[in-house]
Amino acid sequence: MHTAPTHHSHTAYAGDCRMLEAQGLACRRGGRLLFSDCGLRVAAGEALHITGANGSGKTSLLRILAGLGGAQAGDVRWEGRDLRECRAEYTPALRFIGHGPGVSPHLTALENLRWSRTLLDAPEACVERALEHMHLAPLADVRVGRLSAGQRQRLALCRLLLGDSKLWLLDEPIAALDAQGVERLQALLTGHLDRGGAVVFTSHQPLELRGHHPAVLAL
Repeated sequence: MHTAPTHHSHTAYAGDCRMLEAQGLACRRGGRLLFSDCGLRVAAGEALHITGANGSGKTSLLRILAGLGGAQAGDVRWEGRDLRECRAEYTPALRFIGHGPGVSPHLTALENLRWSRTLLDAPEACVERALEHMHLAPLADVRVGRLSAGQRQRLALCRLLLGDSKLWLLDEPIAALDAQGVERLQALLTGHLDRGGAVVFTSHQPLELRGHHPAVLAL
C-alpha cells in the first residue's frame, strides 16, 4: 500500500476459484485519488469485507464492482470474463443494496417488495417469505414512510431473498439495524455463503458469519 494518504494499493483474495475478480482499479472523485492499483478476488462460498475511513472510496468501489462505472483504470471480471462483455449474465446474478434503503415511502412494505419482485422477475411466493424472514410480515401493509430507519433497512435487505442471485454487494448493510436485525442479517449472509453464493460488503465493524471468515480489503 502506498504511503500517500489518498493513494491506496491493495489486493484481497477470498478464494482460489474466481467468481468476481478485479485488478488495477483506480478511482478519482472531485479531483482526489481515492485508491489505485486495487485488486480483489472472491470465490463461490466466500465473503470479502471492505473497510476504510469515511471518504476512502468504499461505496465507489462497490459501484464499480456492480458495473455502474466510475473507474479511471482497471477492469472487473465475472467468472473469468470481462464485465463489459457479459452484462446479460452478470445483471441477474447480482443483488446490489446501496447505502440508502432505496424504497418508496409512499408504498407499503408489501407493495415495495412486489414492485421489486416484478423488476427482478422473481416468484410471487418470494415476497411473503422475505417479509417473514426479516420479521416484517406484521408490517406488510404499513406505508414505508411510517416505518423506523431500522425497519426500512430490513425491508431493503428483503430484496436479497427475491429470486436466485450468486453475488451480493452490500454497502453498510448493518446501518440502523438493532441487535436482532444484525442477527437476522448475519444468518441471511451465512445461508447464502453455505449455498455457494458470494458476498462483498462494506462495514465499519465485522460480521459474524458462522463457519466463514471474510477476507479484508482495507482502503
